[in-house]
Amino acid sequence: MSAEDEHLLAEAEKIASAIGRMFPGLCEVVLHDLRTPQHAVRAIENNLSGRQVGDSATELGLARIADPDYPSVLQNYPNRFPDGRPAKSTSIGIKNRQGRYIAALCLNLDVSSLSPLTLTLANLVATEVAHCGEVVETLRDRTVRELRETVEAFAAARSHTPRSLPRDAKRELVKQLRRDGFFDAPGSSRSIADLLGVSRASVYNYSQ
Repeated sequence: MSAEDEHLLAEAEKIASAIGRMFPGLCEVVLHDLRTPQHAVRAIENNLSGRQVGDSATELGLARIADPDYPSVLQNYPNRFPDGRPAKSTSIGIKNRQGRYIAALCLNLDVSSLSPLTLTLANLVATEVAHCGEVVETLRDRTVRELRETVEAFAAARSHTPRSLPRDAKRELVKQLRRDGFFDAPGSSRSIADLLGVSRASVYNYSQ
């Protein structure tokens, strides 16, 4: 292992630490030393995945080791933590002067923790309109966009994605959607089933 390679790793470790401290509890930052794939994890900030320093390289790291032409940057790809929480990830490969990958800096953003924050901010900036005799909007013939927003807001308030909601919560949500008139729109049961990751028969059972 050359001194130059080690210098690059040490500088990357500073970057990993700084990024992690800027987003505490929100974004996991992992520095992989691809020179030792069996013990690749050199540094980890905001440990959200349960990995430890000294753990082995991921499939992505092994792919870079095997192929110097592998893309140096993979940006904003969907990922998932071991406990099922959704994540948005970016992986940056670091090459030495000889063009060989020696490290990778990986950022894993906990998307599930952002959903409640998004809902809170939306509620914070929401405005109210005083109805002074004008026609009030009904809840019939909801569009797919309105349906999706309602379902995602319900899930975010419970720190879940729609598909990860527990069965009881899905039942509660479907009953709410029926009360609010969403079932009056054509094809609504299929749209709800797709959003929740269940069958149309389950949607029907939940609504009873």
